[in-house]
Amino acid sequence: MNKEVLGIFFLFAALFGAALFFSTGLRRPILSLSNSVKNSYHSLTESVAQGFDEHFAQQATIRELRDKLKLYEESHLILHQVATELNELFIENNSTFKVLPQVELVRTISYVKFGDINKVWIDMPVFDASKVYGLVHKENVAGIVVLHEGRPMALLNGAPKSSYAVYVGEDKAPGIVHGLNSRELIVEFIPTWIKIRVGDEVLTSGLDHLFFPGLKVGKVLSIEQSQGYQNAIIEPYYNASNPDYFHLIRSIR
Repeated sequence: MNKEVLGIFFLFAALFGAALFFSTGLRRPILSLSNSVKNSYHSLTESVAQGFDEHFAQQATIRELRDKLKLYEESHLILHQVATELNELFIENNSTFKVLPQVELVRTISYVKFGDINKVWIDMPVFDASKVYGLVHKENVAGIVVLHEGRPMALLNGAPKSSYAVYVGEDKAPGIVHGLNSRELIVEFIPTWIKIRVGDEVLTSGLDHLFFPGLKVGKVLSIEQSQGYQNAIIEPYYNASNPDYFHLIRSIR
């Protein structure tokens, strides 16, 4: 009985296949459906492939633009030094214009201590423990790099021990700046015979060989007298809220 049922089934299957093969009316809609499925599949795969290509192209473009931006910022710092030296050469005709400064991009690893935003570890494979380095963020002074527990640590502007030489105002009153609190800096040991004013700009002097001259630090908020000198309270240009990448000055000349 089972053999008879199977025989009948295969017979009908063969007849149906033959009908499909020889009948254009039946074959056409099935082939049309098959072609439609194939076209949809190819369109989908092409769309996905194109999407992947566009995504990776955008990623490559973003990486390229980021690299160009970093190179631009570094080159701009070097050109700033060159322009400063060249200007002094024309003015004084007595400049020792030697070599370009060495500037490199460094990355922040983490905060040294949770809650203190003015101290961060720096990724700096080549580090001379006997030196102090200047740190710059987008042409504004950000702080210095020193040795701490055998590792390079950045003391950002708000840190009391982050100090360097500056000029205040158009008359270039010399002083030493360091962190005062989370929002302000203080420039100390400014000679009293040089007039400074609220609103004066504070720039690096370059006399400490940490920074080259003319990098921006901040503006004078107030002035006070102290033991034969005058001090200036400064609003810094650099904000330590996002310490991601910096430019480190290895040498001035």
